[in-house]
Amino acid sequence: MSANISEQRQAGRKHRHARIRKRVVGLPERPRLCVFRSHKHLYAQLIDDVAGKTILGWSTHDKRLKSLKARGNQEAAKALGTLIAKDAADQKIGKVVFDRGGYLFHGRVKALAEAIREGGIQV
Repeated sequence: MSANISEQRQAGRKHRHARIRKRVVGLPERPRLCVFRSHKHLYAQLIDDVAGKTILGWSTHDKRLKSLKARGNQEAAKALGTLIAKDAADQKIGKVVFDRGGYLFHGRVKALAEAIREGGIQV
C-alpha cells in the first residue's frame, strides 16, 4: 500500500515540475538551476536550455562536503548552496532561474536557495 502512495506522490511531483517547466527556461546568460531532492541527498544542475547543455552539476556527494555528518538535511543544503554560489561565481554566472523541481519551496529547497542568494548569486 505504501508503494502506491509513494508512486502517487512522485507522479504529482512530476506533474507539478512539468507545469513549472512551461515558464522556467534557462538561457546562456541566465541558466536554470534545477534541484532534485532524494531522501538522503540533494542534487543541483545549472542548465542552458537553449543549447541543451548542463553547465555545472553538484550534489551532497561532493568531496568538498565530506565534513558534513548528515547530507540530507537543511545544514547540508546550506553548505551545498554556498558551494554552488562559489562555483557559479568562478564561471562568471551572476543570475540564475531557480527551478524547484515540483517540490514545495520550504525546508531543504528553501535553505539551498537562500544560501545561494547569500553567496551573491541572484536567484
